[in-house]
Amino acid sequence: MKVSAVVCTYAMERYDVFSECVDSVLAQTYDPLEVVVVVDGNEAVFERVREEYGDREEVVLRCNDENRGISYSRTRGAEIASGEVVAFIDDDAVAEPDWIAELARVYEETDAIAVGGHAKPDWVTEKPDFFPEEFYWLVGCDERGMGEHMAELRNTYGSNISFRRSVFLSVGGYDENTGRKGDRHIQAHEAPVCIRMANRYGKGVIYNTDAVVHHKLFEYRGDFRWLVFRSFWQGYSKRIMDLLLPEAAGDKNEYLKQLLLEFVPSRLRDLVREPSSAEIKQLVAIFVFTAAVGFGYLYGLVQSDDALVRENADGTSAA
Repeated sequence: MKVSAVVCTYAMERYDVFSECVDSVLAQTYDPLEVVVVVDGNEAVFERVREEYGDREEVVLRCNDENRGISYSRTRGAEIASGEVVAFIDDDAVAEPDWIAELARVYEETDAIAVGGHAKPDWVTEKPDFFPEEFYWLVGCDERGMGEHMAELRNTYGSNISFRRSVFLSVGGYDENTGRKGDRHIQAHEAPVCIRMANRYGKGVIYNTDAVVHHKLFEYRGDFRWLVFRSFWQGYSKRIMDLLLPEAAGDKNEYLKQLLLEFVPSRLRDLVREPSSAEIKQLVAIFVFTAAVGFGYLYGLVQSDDALVRENADGTSAA
């Protein structure tokens, strides 16, 4: 079974990180493997990619005619790919050598139509002591309570997810109005395609925690102010998701219940037994981030539904 790994990039300042990602994919133990690189409208980056990887037989290169965003680029990569399975990894992540082999194993042993893996945080700087594991989803990594090994989830994160290519394309791929596009980032990137897939095929994403990528977290991702704003826009994006795909609301409510009824009480018990400043900071952060998500959702509620959908469609949102 041939697998195509898609890597999308666009900024020259990320090139060294991007090349580390591509090199980790080229070093996979699995064969046959194809690596599809899509450069999002940056000719200078594309020329450098072509110089470095253009002579590799297993590498396919494309450059968008303009900056179209991560969702467009990933769907374009899947269209170009020739593998039965298409796997996605962020350009600031590094895959373990058996990443593709672990994803492929699930397809070979089961009737899975989508398989995701463990997105492990890799702090480039020192991890902030206030950052709780329950909110790693803010930075695209697996949070506490993500799911059990080989459980079926609605979706895993974009730094570590794969689909049967025919299934992915049959539901239209990624929604071009979500995901990163320059400085704009409408969140809930993976959820729409996975919900459409579940509606059509009745299946979710199998979570293989043995398929590991290390997602680099740079200094700005540990900035408290940045994380609060990120939380706010996550809440706003969830309101858009509820309008476009009402069935998406369930996972959000379940996780909030788990957070407040299981994780917070557990942390409080631990804090009573072994008081620490870091634990106190993390508890405070949980409540601040949760409140910011709520305010973002409320901000979406006070706007008209038509305006929200139109804003999402034309790409003018500040998210």
